[in-house]
Amino acid sequence: MRPHLRLPIEDISQVGEARRAAQRLAQELAFDEEAAGRLALIVTELGTNLVRHVGPSRQSALLIGVDDGPGHAPMAPNAHAADDGHAAAPERAGISVLSLDQGAGMDLDRCLQDGYSTGGTAGTGLGAVRRMASRFDGFSAPGRGTVIATWIAAVAPRPGRSPAPWRPAPPFDIAGLTVAAPGEAVSGDAWTVRPLADRWLIMMADGLGHGISAAQASDRMVELTHTSNRSQPAALLEDAHDRMRATRGAAVAVVSLPLAVPSLQFAGAGNIAGRLISGVSDRSLLSQHGTLGVQVRRLHDVDYDWPAHGVLVLHSDGIVTRWQLSDTPRLLQADPLVIAGWILRDHLRGRDDATVVVARRAPSHPVS
Repeated sequence: MRPHLRLPIEDISQVGEARRAAQRLAQELAFDEEAAGRLALIVTELGTNLVRHVGPSRQSALLIGVDDGPGHAPMAPNAHAADDGHAAAPERAGISVLSLDQGAGMDLDRCLQDGYSTGGTAGTGLGAVRRMASRFDGFSAPGRGTVIATWIAAVAPRPGRSPAPWRPAPPFDIAGLTVAAPGEAVSGDAWTVRPLADRWLIMMADGLGHGISAAQASDRMVELTHTSNRSQPAALLEDAHDRMRATRGAAVAVVSLPLAVPSLQFAGAGNIAGRLISGVSDRSLLSQHGTLGVQVRRLHDVDYDWPAHGVLVLHSDGIVTRWQLSDTPRLLQADPLVIAGWILRDHLRGRDDATVVVARRAPSHPVS
C-alpha cells in the first residue's frame, strides 16, 4: 500500500512542490489531460489558501495520495468485484487531496460562495475547487481549524463522453488515510475492504516496527484477507495466524459489517484501536493481546450494536489513543475522509506509521 504524502505548507514555494508531487501521481495513474489539469489547480488553490489565510506554525499541510474513490477502500490487486459478482470498486483509482490546518477556522458555506473573500481576492478559489473535484467536503470550527477533502477521478467528465457502466451504490461509505513514519517511503500499516454477498469486511494491520519488513507483513495480511474462505473476523484471523509466521508479524483487526442488520462484529490481536461513535455514545471495541504470526491467545468475535448515524473509527498506534470528538459533534456528519483527516491532523504521534479508517452505513442502504 502506498501511503499518503504529508506535505507541510508554510510558504508559497512548498505549494509548487506539492503540485509537482500530485502531477507525478497523476502520470503514474494515467490521468487524462483534463483530470490532471483539475488536480494541479486544486492543489494550487488549496495550498495557496493555506499560505495566504492560515500562515506558518499552524500545522498546515496537504495530504496527497492514491485513493480508490468514494465508498471504497484499497482492494487486493485487480480485485474490482465483490464475491457475489456485483461491481464493488472503480476500474481506475483517483487521487485524494486534503487540506489540513489548525488556524482560526472559517465559515465554510460563505467561503464556498463565489465573490466572498477575507483576503482581498476575487473570492472564487474554494468554490472553483468544489466544482473541479469529483467529490468535495469540509469541516471547520472556530479556533480549531479546517479540514477540506477532495477526490479527483482519473478521467474527467466531459460533454459527449459515454457514461461509465452503472454500478450499484455501495452499502457503506468508507475512507482512510495512511502516512509513513518520518524518513520512510513505505508504511508498515495497511488496510483493505473485502465485499461479500451478505457483509463487508474491513481489515487493518500494523506490521511490527516500520519500513519494508513491516510493510511486507501488513501486505501479506491484505492478501490473506482476500483469499481466506472465512467470513467471521476471529476465524479469519486464526486462519491467517500460521500463514503470517513467515513475516515479522502484525497487530491486526477485522470488522464484519452485515448488510442487513445494524450491528458489527469485531476481533483483533494487538493494538489496533476501534471506536463506535454517535451523537450520544462513544464505545471502544475490545481487542486482545498478541501479535498475529508470532503469538496470540484464542480469538473471539464480539458483537456490537451500530447505532443509527454512528461512525466506526479504526486506527493504528501511530494515532494517540485518547482522543475525543465531543467538542465538534457536527464533524460526525461530514464525509468519512474529512473525519479521518481531522483525527490524523490533531492526534498524529509523528514518530511511527499511522492509519485512520472511518466507515458509516450509506443513507441509501438503511436497515431495520
